[in-house]
Amino acid sequence: MYKQILCPVDGSDTSNCGMTEAINLAKAIQAKVRFLYIVDTFHPMLDGMEVGNMTEIIDGLREHGKAMLAQTKLSALAQGVEADTVILENDLNRVSTIIVTHAKECHADLILMGTHGRRGLSHLLMGSDAEAVIRTSPVPVLTVQLT
Repeated sequence: MYKQILCPVDGSDTSNCGMTEAINLAKAIQAKVRFLYIVDTFHPMLDGMEVGNMTEIIDGLREHGKAMLAQTKLSALAQGVEADTVILENDLNRVSTIIVTHAKECHADLILMGTHGRRGLSHLLMGSDAEAVIRTSPVPVLTVQLT
């Protein structure tokens, strides 16, 4: 069965749904969970534009990630689940690429993540990190849709 679950989180309701499922599954099968937060600074539309307060925004994202991961880890530990956390920064790739790469590096045998379950035009315009992870992951991916 699964021994190491990678759970990307960002603090959204969808992400929190995935986090809860990761904790519940890890508890049931006695697995470890690694919660991953990505400081995403990859914005192709801003490339070449001068954005005065981007440093402040990125610093804010880092602080948000640290605080959220600390709370997430406490939630897992309170349920008796062994957990660790990682913050990575992304300025070159899609978030999905960072997730899959990290899954390989940390020897995860399952990626568990929340998804919006968008379809149609909103899916076409916004894309889906979850779908890209599913398509490129070398390990099984379990997605949980916010209900």
